[in-house]
Amino acid sequence: MIAYSKAAVLAVSAGLALTACGRDQPPASEVSTPHGYVDGAEEVAEVQSRLVLADAETGAVRVLDLLTEEITRLDDVAEVDSVHTDGRFAYLVTGESTRVLDGGSWTVDHGDHVHYYRAQIRRAGEIDGRAVAAHADSSVTAVAQEEGTTALLDRHALEDGRTEPGAPVDGLAVPYEQHLVVATDDGVSVRTRDGDPAATIDQPCPAPSGTAVTRRGVVVGCADGALLVHEDDGEFDGVRIAYPRGLSGSSRATAFTHRPGSATLTAPAGERGVLVLDAAERHARLFETGPVVAVNTVGGGGPVLALTADGVLHAYDHATGEEVASAALLPGGVPEGAAPSIQVDTSRAYVNDPDRRRVYEIDYNDELRLARAFDLDITPSYVVETGR
Repeated sequence: MIAYSKAAVLAVSAGLALTACGRDQPPASEVSTPHGYVDGAEEVAEVQSRLVLADAETGAVRVLDLLTEEITRLDDVAEVDSVHTDGRFAYLVTGESTRVLDGGSWTVDHGDHVHYYRAQIRRAGEIDGRAVAAHADSSVTAVAQEEGTTALLDRHALEDGRTEPGAPVDGLAVPYEQHLVVATDDGVSVRTRDGDPAATIDQPCPAPSGTAVTRRGVVVGCADGALLVHEDDGEFDGVRIAYPRGLSGSSRATAFTHRPGSATLTAPAGERGVLVLDAAERHARLFETGPVVAVNTVGGGGPVLALTADGVLHAYDHATGEEVASAALLPGGVPEGAAPSIQVDTSRAYVNDPDRRRVYEIDYNDELRLARAFDLDITPSYVVETGR
């Protein structure tokens, strides 16, 4: 199956005791539930990255464990139109509904320390409507839909394999700081989890489309720029981030990509190139690369990665926009109608090649070196990474 070198497999002894978080922990005999305990999951010492892959034509679904290189085969679904993730669950859009898959790996970031978990890969139900994005925190999952509403799912029920949506929210809703940031054509507001008004953001956001959650706050794409909603000492505020001149209409951002945890976002900018938005510095730039098929960014000073229609992967300096590396990745270019994407984590990037039924692992810190190639028994039309 694997065309290149094998990955090191994480070996964790069944008796290995993970170090508890914090220095002043009580004796084990006094702790009924260990810190970080999650029912039905195994806490491990390293991030458990997995790729969820779906074949658009056949509906075949696979989960590739990037540590062990094992592939889990799941029951086929109907034709898949797109796939989204909230970091643990994958949302497969098919027809007028969305199938939910538990990728079985996730990360819990407490700010000063992090927990990594792995559990059983399984189906987790189905919801009405076609998902366009998904965001979650410890208690709620918000699945934005094409219809212009957001389905709110009880996170604990979802973790138990049940989809229990509450009343839908009009507009784009994103969980943030125990509240919901809600964007509609009438403006952006902050609500409690019960739907009560908590704050009104005094910044316009015409035609909201595209959302992202960063350490700096929630970013909402608007017709003429982006809006960053952030919280400080319980108070919510909004900052407008203007797009570069002329970046509107077909060139505006309607969806963002970024490495989870990063404050740098990217989006295709029509025929012109790549939009790079820095939520920390609160400004946006345009890289005049020409049209791209897919784009993502490492963040934290790392490169911006873009795939062009000729099948070449490019790396650009995040500050200057200068091309610093390139690699001919997809021989023959990107087939018409294909939707390759770039998934990015803290050390590698992953690009799906539907034409050759492969996924490529790229070391973006080593001039886009091809680290591994995974041969598959399905066409990887769509791919998302879980565990982050």
